[in-house]
Amino acid sequence: MARIGVEPAMTNVKQALEELGHEVVEVRSENDAQGCDSIIISGTDKDMMGIADVHIEGPVINAEGATTDDVCQMVEQRFS
Repeated sequence: MARIGVEPAMTNVKQALEELGHEVVEVRSENDAQGCDSIIISGTDKDMMGIADVHIEGPVINAEGATTDDVCQMVEQRFS
């Protein structure tokens, strides 16, 4: 499974992704994003703490307007 970074406020997304078997870490800074296969942002601040400048191998998923199930489906599509 993938290592997914999420914003601290996205606890419902974190829990749902963990239930699917992903390793989920809270991303509070650029250092937290290192080693992540993907990062999920809420979309309320597209440059969350400078995360927009971080270079990771996988996608940055904007969850603005998406439900927890929608976000899980986006992750599963990318990593299945």
